[in-house]
Amino acid sequence: MRATVYHGPQDVRVENVPDPKIEQPGDVVIRITHACICGSDLWFYRGVSKPQPGTRTGHELMGIVEQVGAAVHKIKKGDRVIAPFVISDGTCEFCRAGLFTSCLHGQSWGGDGNDAGQGEAARVPMADGTLIVVPAEVGDDQTMLKSLLPLTDVMGTGHHCALSAGVRAGSTVAVVGDGAVGLCGVLAARRLGAERIILLSSRDDRAAIGRQFGATDVVTGKGEEAINKLLAMTDGGAAAVMECVGSQETFDTAVAIARPGGTVGYVGVPAEKPSINIGRLFGENITLRGGVAPVRAYIPELMADILAGKIDPAPVLTMTVDINGVPAGYAAMDQRKAVKVMIRP
Repeated sequence: MRATVYHGPQDVRVENVPDPKIEQPGDVVIRITHACICGSDLWFYRGVSKPQPGTRTGHELMGIVEQVGAAVHKIKKGDRVIAPFVISDGTCEFCRAGLFTSCLHGQSWGGDGNDAGQGEAARVPMADGTLIVVPAEVGDDQTMLKSLLPLTDVMGTGHHCALSAGVRAGSTVAVVGDGAVGLCGVLAARRLGAERIILLSSRDDRAAIGRQFGATDVVTGKGEEAINKLLAMTDGGAAAVMECVGSQETFDTAVAIARPGGTVGYVGVPAEKPSINIGRLFGENITLRGGVAPVRAYIPELMADILAGKIDPAPVLTMTVDINGVPAGYAAMDQRKAVKVMIRP
């Protein structure tokens, strides 16, 4: 089969690799029908993080089950399934508490000898604990499947950020980051009933999606310029701030625009290991909460709302490529010509 392989910064290639097969009784093999390139993939594409050359790439995937291991009981051949970005057993103490990303036996796509999402097929370990079945009535409705695809990561991650920031009905929220996670964070904040949602964005195309998702205001600029604008328009900061990037600049901005007594929720992958202004957090009683999003815990409720037409995160998928177009998709996201790329192998 064909799959995407990391070879170094700015160098991902689509190569022939062995077809997946059942290796453990809890495995299934899926034919991948939809996948994505993630903003966090840009950390290794840009050379910030450095996986081993030869590592498979991609952790957001949907597909059709083609083979089922002997110990799999919840998933059957022919099911259409959503695979969240972390592999989990579903039975350990942390999975039972909804913290699937801390699974005691958790694995990563592309790590531990696993297949990954940016390919034609994948073996899924611990399938009963990892996969979620798409209702059969969705069938091959490509519009609905595109709407469901962000549940593999960015919609659940944006939701986790909103929950971590304490967004609730009537909240004033500031969203730092206009990538797919930040935009889905806007959608999540609206879903939770926020009254005012301020998106920090300097690109008209992304701001337009943010407004479509529920942003009431857009602040342009970066750094001190954006901070001063937001502080002025909120009379001292937002009670709920969502940090959706993970860079030093975005953490600095998020902490600076939080209202005294407010909360910063953070989900941006901190690959650059940013420092935090602990003095401001302490002095202004600002809470910092967040981390890697346990998206599997959120998929059922968010999927129900997507199926009911209450939310639709599909607009973040602004470019579609086939498997051979994946390297071009990485380049487009790196150059901010695409918000998020969908792959149709």
